[in-house]
Amino acid sequence: MCRHLAYLGPEEPLGRLLVEPAHSLYRQSWEPRRQRYGTVNADGFGVGWYAEGDPVPARYRRAGPIWADLSFADLARVIRTGALLAAVRDATLSGADAEAAAAPYASGPWLFSHNGAVKGWPRSLSPLVPSLPAADVLSLEARNDSALVWALVLARLRGGDEEGQALADTVLEVAEAAPGSRLNLLLTNGESITATTWGDTLWYLHRPGRGTVVASEPYDDDPHWQEVPDRTLLAASRTDVLLTPLKEPSDTLATALPKEPRT
Repeated sequence: MCRHLAYLGPEEPLGRLLVEPAHSLYRQSWEPRRQRYGTVNADGFGVGWYAEGDPVPARYRRAGPIWADLSFADLARVIRTGALLAAVRDATLSGADAEAAAAPYASGPWLFSHNGAVKGWPRSLSPLVPSLPAADVLSLEARNDSALVWALVLARLRGGDEEGQALADTVLEVAEAAPGSRLNLLLTNGESITATTWGDTLWYLHRPGRGTVVASEPYDDDPHWQEVPDRTLLAASRTDVLLTPLKEPSDTLATALPKEPRT
């Protein structure tokens, strides 16, 4: 469980997006308004951002609550970016992975976050591990459900899948292996944002000329925020937002099964 946010648009200080709004991600660490599971997101936080001319994002992550990190307050005041992904964390299970377990996860141009929990972790996803390259399993950043979900997404991205297909197929695969999981995934490459809703809240704010924000919940009371329906794939750029319904695993299986011949 967590709250996360991604942004594409004109360059802004990190703090203007993550700290200054009345119900910012910073405040959601102790007082979320729409969080369905858990109450306080104090088990770590992270932000990843892109600098102009560099496709590989920088990250700043810590194991403790965002409000206790005075260094972040300084960084947020002066660092400017036109693309970011940030999250505050409420751990599914306690562990010793510290900041390594805090989103965003990263590889190449991508930043990734998971808001939710895998039902029956870790046993439920053990059948999926053999499908991953051994190097990906051995190099997992953390020993939690989100890190393995990221490995499944990343294997598809490296295999050539586009972002939306990689997220949608991963959600369906995990939901089939672990029914009842909550799988709100958030991914950016600095030029687009891709997200899923599967069991938790997601909203977006698109303002022509001012960029696009995709977040677990609105950070202010702007009436232009739009809620994304559950079981939806979102694909966003600086100029538009596209929503596509996601199928249930049972629907996908039924589509794939051969039809009985007519008599």
